[in-house]
Amino acid sequence: MRFWPDAVMRGLGALPLPVLRALGAGLGLLLYTMVPARRRVVLTNLRLCFPHWDPTQRNQVARQVFVHFAQAWLDRGWLWNAPPGVLRQRLNLIDPQGVLLQDQATVLFAPHFVGLDAGWTRLALEPQLRLSTIYTTQSNPVMDDWIKQSRSRLGRVTLYARIDGVKRLLKGLCEGEWLYLLPDMNFGTEESVFVPFYGVVAATVPSLPRFARLGQARVVPVVTRMTAQGYVVEVLPPWNGYPGPDVVADTALMNQRLQGYIDTMPAQYYWVHQRFKSRPEGEPSIYD
Repeated sequence: MRFWPDAVMRGLGALPLPVLRALGAGLGLLLYTMVPARRRVVLTNLRLCFPHWDPTQRNQVARQVFVHFAQAWLDRGWLWNAPPGVLRQRLNLIDPQGVLLQDQATVLFAPHFVGLDAGWTRLALEPQLRLSTIYTTQSNPVMDDWIKQSRSRLGRVTLYARIDGVKRLLKGLCEGEWLYLLPDMNFGTEESVFVPFYGVVAATVPSLPRFARLGQARVVPVVTRMTAQGYVVEVLPPWNGYPGPDVVADTALMNQRLQGYIDTMPAQYYWVHQRFKSRPEGEPSIYD
């Protein structure tokens, strides 16, 4: 018997995109209403990062956050199952400088916008690329296998489990795999540094500059934007002079540049995450 979530997602993925997005909008508004704890997280994040917004604007953007979050989740129905022709039609890749054609060790900085799976899927369609990324193992082994298979069905890709450490990942990076890295979440204080994010100190893993230095790799941002037609996956120019000699300064610079990307589409960032959960010693919790 087919794993039932897979069957449901395949069915959703077969729907016309406007219909699927309408379902996602309804689901997102339902979640906004029915999950007050997560709504408080989103509103708290927006209050801290955009203190100049009035409460009406924060609530409007918060609703959009839930809508985009739900729409992106349902979009996995076609991202994980549709044929390459459909994917190329809905995933518009923009690479004006031809960065993807350059044979050079590369860490792809992929921030947590709702389109992160769309960006990965579109890059996997590029035949010249060997991609890798880090994934968090699911507690349910059947669910874990399903997600891994769905994200690795296209192209030449490798998924490294976070619990397995970084040695194999670094070996792959040095051997030509391009690392699709999502370091902009709170992974606790261990191995993290406290640097500003929208003026609020946030525990941030310095993996971007460290992997780039260890792999002698450049850093290339990939920013994915949801649109009515699907997604736009934009490959930005490599960061010049990055990383530098100071890993803390490099991590702070990553957050600073990330803010610029978020400012162009704040409702599509992953504000449902408790980005400021870990606090410096002696500071009270932000989300209580």
